[in-house]
Formats: sequence, C-alpha cells, structure tokens
Amino acid sequence: MMMMSHCVFPVDPPSTLSPCFHSKVRKQWSQRFALSVRPMHPKRVSSGCNVRATLGDADKSIGIPRQWYNVIADLPIKPPPPLHPQTFEPIKPDDLSPLFPDELIRQEITSDRFIDIPDEVLDVYKLWRPTPLIRAKRLEKLLDTPARIYYKYEGVSPAGSHKPNSAVPQAWYNLQEGVKNVVTETGAGQWGSALAFACSIFGLGCEVWQVRASYDSKPYRRLMMQTWGAKVHPSPSMITEAGQRMLQEDPSSPGSLGIAISEAVEVAAKSADTKYCLGSVLNHVLLHQSVIGEECIKQMEAIGETPDVIIGCTGGGSNFAGLSFPFLREKLNNKINPVIRAVEPSACPSLTKGVYAYDYGDTAGMTPLMKMHTLGHDFVPDPIHAGGLRYHGMAPLISHVYDLGLMEAISIPQTECFQGAIQFARSEGLIPAPEPTHAIAATIREAIRCRESGEAKVILTAMCGHGHFDLPAYEKYLQGNMVDLSFSEDKVKASLAKIPQVIP
Repeated sequence: MMMMSHCVFPVDPPSTLSPCFHSKVRKQWSQRFALSVRPMHPKRVSSGCNVRATLGDADKSIGIPRQWYNVIADLPIKPPPPLHPQTFEPIKPDDLSPLFPDELIRQEITSDRFIDIPDEVLDVYKLWRPTPLIRAKRLEKLLDTPARIYYKYEGVSPAGSHKPNSAVPQAWYNLQEGVKNVVTETGAGQWGSALAFACSIFGLGCEVWQVRASYDSKPYRRLMMQTWGAKVHPSPSMITEAGQRMLQEDPSSPGSLGIAISEAVEVAAKSADTKYCLGSVLNHVLLHQSVIGEECIKQMEAIGETPDVIIGCTGGGSNFAGLSFPFLREKLNNKINPVIRAVEPSACPSLTKGVYAYDYGDTAGMTPLMKMHTLGHDFVPDPIHAGGLRYHGMAPLISHVYDLGLMEAISIPQTECFQGAIQFARSEGLIPAPEPTHAIAATIREAIRCRESGEAKVILTAMCGHGHFDLPAYEKYLQGNMVDLSFSEDKVKASLAKIPQVIP
C-alpha cells in the first residue's frame, strides 16, 4: 500500500427514553404533518376523503427506507473516477484505507443500485425519521400564486439538519472497524454538530476543524459540538502544517471548507487509530442522504401529487442530491418529468461559473483528483452567511449529472435569500438556516412566475435545516447591514490557473 502522507482521499445504543416516549413524539409529528399538507387535486383525492387524516396515516405507514439509493446505477454514462494526484491513474481502494473504513470505501466505488441500511443505523434514524413533508399553504397565499409548494423538512433531527443521515452510518461503520476517533471539518457547523452527535451515540472520539468565519459567528454551533463531546478548533489553525501555511500567507484568513478539509485529513493520515469523515461531496455521503428523497416519493404518492419542479441549495451537494436523486431515477425511467434545479450562492458559484475539470477536494492538495465543477482548490470565498455553501467545488456526482444535462443550476445573492427567508418565517413559522434560504428564494421566484403565467405547478423544495443558531445573520439583515459579497472573476481565474492539468 502506498504511503499516504502526500496523497489521501478525503450497535444499538442503550436508550434512555422509553418506547412510549418515542411513540408519543412520532404521533405528535404525524398530527402536525396531517395539518400541514392539504393537496389541491380533486381528481386525485376523492371529495369524501379527509385529506388531513390521509396524510397523517401516510406519514405513519411509509416508515423509514431500509435501503440507500445509488444513482450511478441508472445514469446513462458512468461518472469519471477519482485519480491519484501523482500518477493520474484511477484511485484504488487500498489508497483510501488510511482514511475510511472498508465498507465506506466499498460504498464510494460501488455501482449497486441499492445498499441495505444496517439495523443499528435504522434504530438511530428512528429518533427523527421519517421527516415531514409540509405544504407551504400560507406562503402560497402570501405570494398569491396558483403553485402548490411543498417542502421536505430535515430540521427535526437532533442536530437540526439533514447531516445526521450520513453522520450516523459513518460513525457506525468506523466503530465496526475498531476505530477510536474520527476527525472532520465543518463550514456552518451543521456537519460538525451531526458527527459529534453520532459519535456520542456510538462512543467515538470526535475532533472538528470549524471554518474560522463560522467559528467566530456561530458560537452556539461550537457549543453543540462540545456538549456532545467533540473537540473544536478554528480553521486555519496552528495545530496542523496545512493550517500554519495558510496563516503565514494570510494571518486574518476567514478560512474555507477546502482549508479545513486539509487540516482534518492531515491529522487522520498521521494517526493509526483515527479516520476521516466528510459531510458532503463524496459518493457514499450522497448515497446516505437518499433517505430524504425515498421518503418524499412515498409521501407525495400518498397525497396524489407529482413535482413539476424540484429545488435545493448546493454547496458540496449532499442535501440537494439526497432529495433529487431518487426523483431523478423516476425521471430516467420515464415515470415523471420534473425540472431539477440546484441553487448556489452568487459569491461561490461552482456550477454556474466554475469549470468541469479534475481538481483537488482540499486546499493543500492532499486528496485525489476528482472531476467536478470547481472554482479552483485554493479559491477562498468571501465569508457569506451560508457557511455550508462556501466550498470551491461541487460533488463529482452532481457535477456529472449537470454535465449530462439532467438538471439545471442558478445562483442567487444572499440579500435576496434572506428576504425570502423572512417571508417564509413570517408565513410558515420556521426560521431556515442560511443554506436553504437559497432554495426558498428560488422557490419564490418560481411561484411568482406561476402567478404571472397562471400555471398551477407543484414545487418541491428542500428545507435542510433550521436557523436557530444563525440569528446573528438575521440580525444583520433586519438591521439593513447585510450586503451582497462580490464574485471576483480575476480571483477565480488565478485560482483555476493552479488546478492540475489532466489529459483525459
């Protein structure tokens, strides 16, 4: 096995709560789902049917998917493989073993359509899954649109986002291989919180490098991680060689996900009892998130609805893929034909402004080369409030699907996103995290187009987490101090000039 110092890729716990408690919680949520979703399809739902009760029963009956879905199996052209950064040859499984347990490596490279979810993982999923599909009826009224807007709400998880969908299996697979500690990076703090939670469930040590801009602006995310037992460092830090280099170049660096990845990967590569976990981008992460879309398909079928437009925010891409890829399977099988739209920040638009090329997944160039839409691995985005979307590249699978023309992408500035978030919060009651405000803003755009055209489209969007620990960003917007940060063409041009030149 090759040395990885210069090339690295990125149990059923005893319950303290009675089954009766979990039953009551699920009943309460089911009642809320029933009250929240009211389809307007008289031809699909009989006039004598109690629609509210029907959806409540559906949410209870669909259960949790017992398999993850792998979109690679259904794509007409398979995605390009990751490459060794020195030989430019496809990466071998042994090259990944210093960082990941064997089962996650298998899931990373497999073309199997479905992967069974371990019972121990399902038992933890039951704490919050299935998550609600909610009709945004009050937002529709506010916008005076004939469109029917639904959102899949992942903020009911312990960490408040979709991230535990992958954090739990990643922690469990590491536990099965005898790993004692895991390390990771986090942008907004959502992934770090999720992994800290999962590690507390399974008794693993957890160390997190949190992007400096987020570390400073979101102290309660850091405190969540620490409450669950994780060690948290601002990134760039003086703990790693990669962090030290970045601070020498820019002592006031706001950090980036690429830098934080470099730091976590460096620590994992040097420690025999430590593995690395990644919260987005990689195939196995997108695989785990497919529980979102699989549940949502059954929920929409239960109320007789079919989405015309599916919208999700994209940074690394796990939330977007989790919702959209199961629907993409149905689209490829000619069962439905929705428009699938990714929404990214205007200050970090990898899909709409980047190039589709092989590039490193981290800033220091320690990972294999992945073919993805990228702004360049050393591109450091401006510190927008959606810290989870400040990544220089897009997931290779999403990049490939976009390159095949199976989805579309747009970018939206953050002031428009927060304007939409305020409309959503004041009509639907939920305060979104900064990341899904991008999906909300795009949904509002689509709903207004429907108002102008008279089309009664069904819009499905991803509400991937709540914003309870992001209120300083809302304060800045409400006080009129939020500005749209720039996207520098010269900065990206300089960054793209440094990506490896790989001849296909």
